[in-house]
Amino acid sequence: MAEPDEHRPDDTLADPAAARLRPRTIAYVMSRFPKISETFILNEMLELRRQGVEIEIFPLIREREDVTHAEVSELTPHAHYAPVLSLRVCASQVAWLLRAPRRYLGTWARVLRGNRRSRAALVRSFYIVPQAATFARELRALGVDHVHAHYATYPALTAYVIHRLVGLPYSFTAHAHDIYVDRPMLEEKLAAARFVVTISDFNRKLLRELYGRSADRVHVVHCGVDAELFRPGPPGPRGELTVLCVASLQEYKGQTYLLEACQLLVRQGVSLRCLLVGEGRDRGELEDLVQRLGLEHVVSFLGSQPRHAVRDLLGRADVFALPSVTARDGQMEGIPVGLMEALASGVPVVASDLSGISELVDHERNGFLVPERDAQALASAIARLAEDEELRSEFGRAGRRTVLASFELTDNVARLQELLVGSAGTASP
Repeated sequence: MAEPDEHRPDDTLADPAAARLRPRTIAYVMSRFPKISETFILNEMLELRRQGVEIEIFPLIREREDVTHAEVSELTPHAHYAPVLSLRVCASQVAWLLRAPRRYLGTWARVLRGNRRSRAALVRSFYIVPQAATFARELRALGVDHVHAHYATYPALTAYVIHRLVGLPYSFTAHAHDIYVDRPMLEEKLAAARFVVTISDFNRKLLRELYGRSADRVHVVHCGVDAELFRPGPPGPRGELTVLCVASLQEYKGQTYLLEACQLLVRQGVSLRCLLVGEGRDRGELEDLVQRLGLEHVVSFLGSQPRHAVRDLLGRADVFALPSVTARDGQMEGIPVGLMEALASGVPVVASDLSGISELVDHERNGFLVPERDAQALASAIARLAEDEELRSEFGRAGRRTVLASFELTDNVARLQELLVGSAGTASP
């Protein structure tokens, strides 16, 4: 008996006139939702909705954090979860076996073969495929035209499986660790995608070097920030220098070197406060380092903060520092959104010169770039800004111009929307 044609577009998509009567609907796939550190994905989805695109969210894991952004509530009704150990997911696998066994089992074979060299990816495949198969059965009922995943790892694999099962076109955004560290099936995901977005020219060049023509459809679309929310505050009296760092507390963010730089600055007689915003697995080690360096009265750990609180902190900051490093496993930054928010707020930045950061931070024009793992160079750059209020103002003005020109949320989401809507609405064979 012939298998049902799972690749046939639904009636709305098959009728061009009917399709024009409703907005495009994009399914967003991500590892976790809502996740406070992934503000850039939240902002992107909200802005797409403002630009007339309907969004349905398919997270692999329901994130439960103590702090969330207030704007999450707008999207929560559109989040669809599929816990692997649920009757719904089990029933979906049985349905696929009964209705389209060759396609379903063939997809399993491709995924297991493609991930066989990565133990972690292979194990995770046994969770991803059932979830993706469940999502695939539900997308048509929601009128989804296109699937877009954030990160080239498990979310892109989910989109790939959906594409294999029901033919919906997909795309994904590649950020940083997802193409720097481990790349199982990446070439196959690139080749099957309708298009791919990445957040820097550095990343696009890397993908072209690695995969040649499979990376031909890679577009650079920067993450954007809300330049209305993040804007320079009114000037006010300044006391001691306030250095702000907004980043998760883990190795590749480099807070260790910022703490060492703070010790050097204190020894030089610089009066300062260092505020660390974010949470992560390295918090305990960093707190211990603060004690060893004698910086208890200089450094404050503020934990995770919603973006309005980050905006207020930027309004009181003199310098934003992000001394990122290449971690032992190869993980490193893409272009950190925290740097964009600081520049949009008119705060001069000091950052490490690696990956795509120089596409945002123009050395000695809107901030300073320093070698990674160099606490002395970091301290020297901060000291220059501490001594020169006019330089801080000059860098701040230039930084906001940079963001408005190339990293503003509305403009970059409009570019993404053109790609998404242009590719939506047709099923692949």
